[in-house]
Amino acid sequence: MTINNPVLKGFNPDPSICRVGEDYYIAVSTFEWFPGVQIYHSKDLIHWTLIARPLQKTSQLDMKGNPDSGGVWAPCLSYADGQFWLIYSDIKVVDGPFKDGHNYLVTADTVDGEWSEPIPLNSSGFDPSLFHDQNGKKYVLNMLWDHREKEHSFAGIALQEYSVTEKKLIGKRKVIFKGTSIKLTEAPHLYHIGDYYYLLTAEGGTRYEHAATIARSSNLEGPYEVHPNNPILTAFHDPGHPLQKCGHASIVHTHTNEWYLAHLTGRPIQSNQESIFQQRGWCPLGRETAIQKLEWKDGWPYVVGGKAGLLEVEAPAISEQVFSPTDQQVDEFKETSLNKHFQTLRIPFTDHIGSLTDRPNHLRLYGRESLTSKFTQSFVARRWQSFNFEAETAVSVFPENFQQAAGLVNYYNTENWTALQVTYDDALGRILDVSVCQNLTFSQPVTQKIVIPDEVTYVYLKVTVQRETYDYSYSFDQKEWGKIEVMFESSHLSDDFIRGGGFFTGAFVGMQCQDTSGSHLPADFRYFRYEETDK
Repeated sequence: MTINNPVLKGFNPDPSICRVGEDYYIAVSTFEWFPGVQIYHSKDLIHWTLIARPLQKTSQLDMKGNPDSGGVWAPCLSYADGQFWLIYSDIKVVDGPFKDGHNYLVTADTVDGEWSEPIPLNSSGFDPSLFHDQNGKKYVLNMLWDHREKEHSFAGIALQEYSVTEKKLIGKRKVIFKGTSIKLTEAPHLYHIGDYYYLLTAEGGTRYEHAATIARSSNLEGPYEVHPNNPILTAFHDPGHPLQKCGHASIVHTHTNEWYLAHLTGRPIQSNQESIFQQRGWCPLGRETAIQKLEWKDGWPYVVGGKAGLLEVEAPAISEQVFSPTDQQVDEFKETSLNKHFQTLRIPFTDHIGSLTDRPNHLRLYGRESLTSKFTQSFVARRWQSFNFEAETAVSVFPENFQQAAGLVNYYNTENWTALQVTYDDALGRILDVSVCQNLTFSQPVTQKIVIPDEVTYVYLKVTVQRETYDYSYSFDQKEWGKIEVMFESSHLSDDFIRGGGFFTGAFVGMQCQDTSGSHLPADFRYFRYEETDK
C-alpha cells in the first residue's frame, strides 16, 4: 500500500498528528475560517476523513474583526489520561512589530464530541503545544515573540509547566531552544523517545525556505543538540521538486512500530505574472499536508527518500484495507446543518446570516457586509482542493438597488477575490455583473452588462478552474450557457501573490449575499455542486 501525497489536499496546513490505539488523527489550522480547527481521521495513514471541527462556539473562538490570516494558528492535538487535548492560538494582530494573540486549551472525551470551554494559557507567542511527560507532568511550549526593535522577533521556544488541577500555567517559563542559523524558529512539538527528549520545530518562515529542524537532549530543559544533518525536512534546495514549502511537522509512532512525519507542503503552478517566486510558482490550493516515512540512524530520525520527501510513500504494514466514503458532489441543502466542507468567515453560521430551514431545500443567506469586511459576511464557502474543478450553484434573488448582490465567489482574503453576482442597475433592472478585488484595487471588468429576464427565477452560475486560470459562465435555464469573457489567474488567489506576504490560507469557492444598504436582502441558493475534473 502507498501513501499518495499530499494526503490532505487544499488549505490544510500545520498538521499535528496523534495516535490513539489503531486510530490516527490530524489537526490543522483554520485561521479566520469558522468553525475553528479541522480534525481528520484515518486507520492506515492513506485514507483520511474530516470528522470534527472542535471550536464551534464563539465562547471557544471569537474572531469577529480578526485580520486576514489571523485566528487559529497551529493547533496541537494529543491524547492522554483518557481524553483528547487541543491547544491553539487565536491571533488578533498579524502586521507590525506585535503579534497579539492568545493561547487556549480545550478537552473532549471523544474527538467528534463536544469540546470544553477554553482555558486561557498565555499570550507570549504562537504555535503552542502540550507535552505529556512520562512522570505525569504536563508542559506548554510555544515560540516566544519579541517585539523590541533590536531583538530578533523569534526569540526561541519557551517551556512552562501546566497544572491540571489549577487549570493554569505554573512556575517560570524558560527558553529551552534558541533555534539554528535558519532562524524564524516556531511550531514546537516535544517527544520523549528512548533516552532523549526530541524537540521538533519549524524554521525558515512559511514560504519556499520553510524547513523542519529537530534537536535532542537528555534533559527536558536542555541544552538541545541539533540534528547532524539539519534540517531534517526542506525542499528549498530543490526548486523542481513537486512538493515545496516543506516544513512545520509532527511525528507519530504507529501501532505497527513504524515512524512517520506529517508535514506542511505546497504544490506550485506557473503563471503569466512576474514575481520573485516565478521560478517556483504559486500555490492557490494553499499549504497542504503530506506524510513521510522516517528511519532511525544513530539515535536520529531521517526522512526516507531525502529531505524533501516523496510523492509516493510506503504505508504502514496494516493488513486491513480501509477506504473512505466518497463525498457527494452536489449539496441540495436537505439537511438542517451545513455540509462538512463548508465554513464561514470569522463568525458562526447562525440565523443572523442565513438559514437552511426558512426555505426548505435551499440555503438562504441574508445580505450583510461586503467581501472586504472583517466582521459580518454572509458567505458560505469550501476549499479549492484540486487544480481542475467546476463549482456551480443556482440563486434566486431580486435586488432592488445597486447595493444588493448575491452570487458565486472565489476568495482568498478580504483584499483578493472575484465574484459573479446578480445585482441591480438603475437603467437596466436586474443584471449579472463581475466584481474583482485584487490587492484591494476594485474593478468591474465586464463592460456590457447582462440583463436578467423578468421571468427568470433562478440564475445558474458556474466557475471552471483549469490549473493556471479560471472563468465564469451563466445560464437562465441550466441548458444554454453563456461565458463571461474575462479570464482570471488562479495564482492571484495564493499566498505567493497577495501584497505584503505573511498570509497563510488558500483559495475558497462559495455562495455570498451582500446588502450594504442595510435591508438584509435574502438570497436563496438551490444547490451547490463541486466536481473535480482531474484525470
